[in-house]
Amino acid sequence: MNEKKHMFDKDANELYKPFPKDLFKTYGVKRGLRNDDETGVMAGLTAIGQVSGYYMDDGEKKPIEGVLKYRGYDLADIVHNCEKEHRFGYEEVVFLLLFGKLPTNEQLVKFTELMGELRALPEGFAEDMILKAPSANIMNKIARSVLAMYSYDDNPDETSVENILRQSIELISRLSVMAAVGYQAKRHYHDGESMYLHVPQKHLSTAENFLYMIRPDNKYTREEAEMLDILLMVQAEHGGGNNSAFTTRVVSSSGTDTYSAIAAAIGSLKGPKHGGANAKVLGMMEEIKTNVSDWEDEKEVEAYLEKILRKEAYDGAGLVYGMGHAVYTYSDPRCVLLKQYAANLADNNPEWQKEFNLYNLVEKLTPACFKRVKNNKKVMCANVDMYSGFVYKMLGIAPEMYTPLFAISRIAGWCAHRLEETIGCSRIIRPAYKSIAEKKDYIPLEER
Repeated sequence: MNEKKHMFDKDANELYKPFPKDLFKTYGVKRGLRNDDETGVMAGLTAIGQVSGYYMDDGEKKPIEGVLKYRGYDLADIVHNCEKEHRFGYEEVVFLLLFGKLPTNEQLVKFTELMGELRALPEGFAEDMILKAPSANIMNKIARSVLAMYSYDDNPDETSVENILRQSIELISRLSVMAAVGYQAKRHYHDGESMYLHVPQKHLSTAENFLYMIRPDNKYTREEAEMLDILLMVQAEHGGGNNSAFTTRVVSSSGTDTYSAIAAAIGSLKGPKHGGANAKVLGMMEEIKTNVSDWEDEKEVEAYLEKILRKEAYDGAGLVYGMGHAVYTYSDPRCVLLKQYAANLADNNPEWQKEFNLYNLVEKLTPACFKRVKNNKKVMCANVDMYSGFVYKMLGIAPEMYTPLFAISRIAGWCAHRLEETIGCSRIIRPAYKSIAEKKDYIPLEER
């Protein structure tokens, strides 16, 4: 059987090879939907998220400090005000993204209560859809769980605003529970650990309830929950052009159901070039820690970063994960916020402080290393993935949950983009592809 499975591998490997890059230029193909100056191809309109990292001056790209706005509101203002008022903010961000306005106190209380009431999974769902088919990768498990919700919906296919909104709020409320149960199943069936299944608590915030469900003793501190809440707010939305949001819009433009669109977005986010990068950062940093004897020696750290860029270390991809962004140049506002809170959290532990300093050093040294090794003068900053995994680590969250937590946060933005694409655009996304296949005459079977 194995011989039969592999008998066509050679033919496949000869066929599927990278296209010569000059062909993309010859035919005017925008590879990765990026222009030659690394700006994005304009593919749509949105009133949800605004991502700014440069401006165009007489056709030239000019770097600026990064700005991220949700429905016109600066993300930093949202986060700092929630911190100032000593309250959890993710639920407010969900309301803002879905309804386009900041909620009143009464609206926020009722909406938070609604999310809490919807949090519990349908009867038998955890057993039938998660525990009976545990996955080694929790992203695949939550994607399957989202698709399975179609079977529990009495009206799954209607694409009215009201119906998509109902489905969206239900999925946003439940995704963290799906992930928590999926994590416990993975620990038990794949890792041989004890499984702790806790009942979701509707009176807790999303951040609090997640920590309650993944920890054996249900215990967490207010500081830990507030830190996780900030992570959820910071990663909830990032414009229509990021890969998973664009995936949501492409799939939604076909007129399909909400569950199919959101499951596709989860599949996109899983990729190491997108949401999976936070786990890649952690793995890269662990390798640096192992191979660099003095974490404070700039020359030694610099030398290892150059090895990574030359594809001689880590995963051979030639990437310093957590550095660089398609839009941000001088700074990623999400990273600026997370770095500030990560520094505060690291102050509580000398080992964390030492590791935080190493992250900071990698951030500082990478642009010059990139310029030397790649001969590229691209303005480069640390992105949100640089510090998000480190914060998760300080919170005692397992690496396999880093990307699922990204999904738990970003589903708010995905659902807003689905509504906007379905109602506001209503035309299937169908770009052109240039065929470069040569004309061939069919050969009868007996003559091959």
